[in-house]
Amino acid sequence: MTNGAADPPSSQGTRPAGHGDDGIDRGPRNVPLGDLLREAALESGERVALVDGVADPALRRRWTYSELLVQAEQVARGLLARFQPGAHIAVCAPNSVEWVILEYGAALAGMVLVPANPAYRQSELTAILQDSAASAVFYADSWRSNDIAATVAAVHETALPDLALLSFSQWDEFLASGATTIPLPKVHPRDPVLIQFTSGTTGRPKGAILHHGFSNPPRSCANCCDFRQYGTWLNSMPMYHIGGAAVSLLATLSRHGVFVQMREWDPALALELIESESCNAMLLVPTMVADLLEQPDFVKHDVSSIDFILTGGTPVAPALLERVTKQIGCPLLISFGLTESGGPVSNTAIGDGAHELATTLGRALPNVQVEVRDPETTANLPIGVVGEMWVKSSQIMLGYYGGEKATQDAITPDGWLRTGDLAMLDERGYISIRGRLKDMIIRGGENIYPLEVEHVLVDHPSVSQAAVVGFPNDKWGEIVLAVVQIAEGQALNFEQLDRHCRERLASYKVPVLWCEIDRFRLNSIGKIQKSELADYVRDGNLKAVSLHAGEPGQRRAV
Repeated sequence: MTNGAADPPSSQGTRPAGHGDDGIDRGPRNVPLGDLLREAALESGERVALVDGVADPALRRRWTYSELLVQAEQVARGLLARFQPGAHIAVCAPNSVEWVILEYGAALAGMVLVPANPAYRQSELTAILQDSAASAVFYADSWRSNDIAATVAAVHETALPDLALLSFSQWDEFLASGATTIPLPKVHPRDPVLIQFTSGTTGRPKGAILHHGFSNPPRSCANCCDFRQYGTWLNSMPMYHIGGAAVSLLATLSRHGVFVQMREWDPALALELIESESCNAMLLVPTMVADLLEQPDFVKHDVSSIDFILTGGTPVAPALLERVTKQIGCPLLISFGLTESGGPVSNTAIGDGAHELATTLGRALPNVQVEVRDPETTANLPIGVVGEMWVKSSQIMLGYYGGEKATQDAITPDGWLRTGDLAMLDERGYISIRGRLKDMIIRGGENIYPLEVEHVLVDHPSVSQAAVVGFPNDKWGEIVLAVVQIAEGQALNFEQLDRHCRERLASYKVPVLWCEIDRFRLNSIGKIQKSELADYVRDGNLKAVSLHAGEPGQRRAV
């Protein structure tokens, strides 16, 4: 590889395709998701496919691949009894085995699933359902402190009276509602299968349309990690996130493995499931990895079945890699991707050295090209120079739903996706991330878009202007810092602002650190110079107040 114009530096997947020595088909598949499930049922029908990883072992339901296909087809026919192929079906719920069956069933029906975070409040959920043109929403009645049933009912009453409401509490009745005579449609590999909402510099969520080829990046991840055939994958990543609905689930499907579904992250339960279900793999953000290792009874559990832990979503400290190797005896592998790319772009691999594992995001997956371009000129940059990462593959999104202009901004006419991430390539094609062009905060693997929080803040009568930035944090990677300028004649009350935010935003988006500023410094075009705010707090030039868990009256200066 050279730096010459005739051979621009890039990272391309060079790992072997086709069948390996173990007989596993490692090449890309141009096959719809429902047909992949049918193949698994045909070849591995009596093998366990899905386990409900609840705390009580006596209540852990199990499905073989044959049973999973039967129920997925029941879901498909239940959907087709109500909607036409191509309909958009939203789901607002925490993890469950029913969520998994719904994903497969919607794919078999030729419909498009629209995941929504169960922490969303009314305005957030309304925006997702409206922007996706959803025909229906499956929902759990509640999750944590969120009364989802009440939220869905309010959305239906105030904004979307034609939206069909389908509660998971009536799942059995839904399964029985589709006649066995209803034919399932022919689904094509490039048909849409998922509208996964993400966001960009505008702060308004955008729905990335993924097609059935989104099963290939997880398959490639399984190859890089040497996930064993018929292996067991423990999933605690939320199914409304591509890490759960794509990477974890479809990596497992590619090996005809066992998918153990946790309702939510619980490190103590995870240790019990690893031991009792002989789990071989997990996808965890770094915060979750640390939680697992710090469990008081960690040493009492046999975790020797774990072959690897896959991580991503936020930078990984080298010390964490060492702790995993020492305490579990397996590698901590890193996957990097984004929703618009259809999931993973690159992955460190079994066999990579300590330096690569600790300092890079690995190399591009097979059938993925990565280049580093000048953000202004779009010229290809030499090896070792930081620029914007561009990605090209057959798996990238079809576009943003209802967002032609946003699609044109993101995808070039010749098919390159502009990621907005700052990266660097070395001479071997290993990728290192150096920052973000986008003004995004990553808190424990969750993306937070400052403009959305800022809009909520300035909607409060006491706030004149607001700026929201990420502030470094050992546990979460970043936490939300809000700097507010008080409106004339108003009094500042951080507790009131906290409550105001919690009524309108999911809890992970609510600022943790609060600062008051007399007047923002503006640049030449009148924009707040946000890049310096975190430094001001760190250096003591701005005094920050922390509200412990957001509880009024509990404050401390930082």
